[in-house]
Amino acid sequence: MDWNGLLVVDKPAGWTSHDVVGRLRRILGEKSIGHLGTLDPMATGVLPLVVGRWTRLAQFFGDADKTYVGRIRFGFSTATYDAEGEPTCEVHDTRSLCLEEVRSAAASFTGRVMQTPPPFSAKKIGGVPAYKLARKQVPVELKPVEITVSSLELDGLQWSEAEGASVEFRVEVSSGTYVRSIAHEIGQALGCGAHLKCLRRTRFAEFTEADAHTLETLEAHPDAERMLVHPRRALPGMPCVTATTEVVSYLGNGRAVNLAEFSDAPLVKVFDGQTELIAICQRLAGTLFKPKVVLRAAE
Repeated sequence: MDWNGLLVVDKPAGWTSHDVVGRLRRILGEKSIGHLGTLDPMATGVLPLVVGRWTRLAQFFGDADKTYVGRIRFGFSTATYDAEGEPTCEVHDTRSLCLEEVRSAAASFTGRVMQTPPPFSAKKIGGVPAYKLARKQVPVELKPVEITVSSLELDGLQWSEAEGASVEFRVEVSSGTYVRSIAHEIGQALGCGAHLKCLRRTRFAEFTEADAHTLETLEAHPDAERMLVHPRRALPGMPCVTATTEVVSYLGNGRAVNLAEFSDAPLVKVFDGQTELIAICQRLAGTLFKPKVVLRAAE
């Protein structure tokens, strides 16, 4: 069975993204699998993976925007900025919180902003992941990075005796954004502390929950044609071209080709027929393109 393409999994809670890769290697009988856009173990939802020869295309998905839904709990912050970490401040009474107050505090975290990643993150300090240092209680100082929060909607403020106040949210963010940090920073702005109670990714670039398959479904019905995303849907920012036999041969040998109809495109997807992606080509000048990634070499 040919498992070369992009597969979207609905990641279950409690699994790392690497756990999902390991499970799929066993289900599909394919060693070359890589995930795009790591999800924390507590998070669920849309996790795209590149399979087989498509692992060579991971570089083109680095700037994908994402959408999440979840819940923020107020009253105290945690070391990890989520529900799995130890509390780092005293518990505050949150009965007086109102939705407008929370929305007002959150407003300053939308648009193009500087965000400091959580100390328990995969960001590296001197080549060592920050979370490894944080676990050893080594002080972690990460530099703020610029991110974009396109929208942040807050609703459903609730209060309970057991958990205090919490609010539901929906957020659209750029690549590199930590939703945990958004929750933590809103809590700081309100002066009561907060952490991420739960999180689900509903969109990664052009892929949504409608594209996602559970691991149970994949194990029960491993059908590449039905499960893999149609190759022409992936990377929609690049135009598609169906190559002639001559162009296919040239690209398979690493040679540049003329693609007259795409003189303005920096990158194009080249197909042999309707469904087999054989190369990503980069424009050299005018209508001359060279293969940047070749998925099928000449026979």
